[in-house]
Amino acid sequence: MKSRFYRPLSLASVSPSYFPEIALYVRNSGNYILYKNHDRQFTEEDRHRLERTNTSFLYVRSGDMDAVTEYLEQNLDTLLARDDIDSNAKGTILYQTAANYVTDVFDEPGKTADIIRCRSLIRHLMKYVAGHEDALKALQAITSQNYYIFTHSVQVAALMMLVHDRLFRLNQDEMIDVGIGSLLHDVGMVFLSGQLLDKPDALAAIEYHKAKQHAQKGYEHLQSAGTLSEVSLTIVRHHHEKYDGSGYPAGLKGDDIPRSAQLAALCDTYCAMTTDRPKHTALPGAEALRIMEDEVGGAFSPDLFYRFADVVKGKGKA
Repeated sequence: MKSRFYRPLSLASVSPSYFPEIALYVRNSGNYILYKNHDRQFTEEDRHRLERTNTSFLYVRSGDMDAVTEYLEQNLDTLLARDDIDSNAKGTILYQTAANYVTDVFDEPGKTADIIRCRSLIRHLMKYVAGHEDALKALQAITSQNYYIFTHSVQVAALMMLVHDRLFRLNQDEMIDVGIGSLLHDVGMVFLSGQLLDKPDALAAIEYHKAKQHAQKGYEHLQSAGTLSEVSLTIVRHHHEKYDGSGYPAGLKGDDIPRSAQLAALCDTYCAMTTDRPKHTALPGAEALRIMEDEVGGAFSPDLFYRFADVVKGKGKA
């Protein structure tokens, strides 16, 4: 697939002042066409020209993503402070920067030890989610471009912090721990074979058993790094536990499952159901909640599910 060799980059995040010297592409009818070569500076005239053609995203080669990720993280404060970028565009920049970080970690799991990067991104994400009523809408733009950049992890982290902001009075450090655990909740997937992850049809029993190991493997990997809090590690390890005790890896039941892990399960399920993926088409939010409600008492705590549903519908408050 050609899309695996190109990654989307929001036009708003390309600053003519300090964007790195890399090639930029536009997409037309599924083809990636060179817009500017690496040796030409991107200019304000370029920005205006692309805006006139309603171009929201440019594309870069996957091999240039290290330079793009470094650029975005180093200049995130400046980009988010600009007056000429609206809040939706800022959200797209922020979500994309976080997704690039997750992609980086999935490519090189050893980078999870660099928790300073993750903590900085979560602080920005927390501030944005708490300060914008439609904070999750900006995710749709970047998610629709390419699921390959692991936007699911960013969706779960953003929704987790929104739910905690609306329902619970956590201090800043606790919220950051929740965000970090949510952003890295599926990091154990990197230890599964690519064939298993990309398989288009249902998994056989032995394959499903291997896939279920990702929660424990992710927990063990992050625990060995020694940089994450117990709250973060708990989310990674127990986000597949079920209220009736039928989940994994520990088979915890009821309120023996830590609240943060129960909420992670709700956010993980909802985000997966409402996003286009290779194996299914996205469901409307109301339909996803209806299906999830059938699992109340089984997969989900009745109390937490209905409070979660109110937040998603825009009615939940602390």
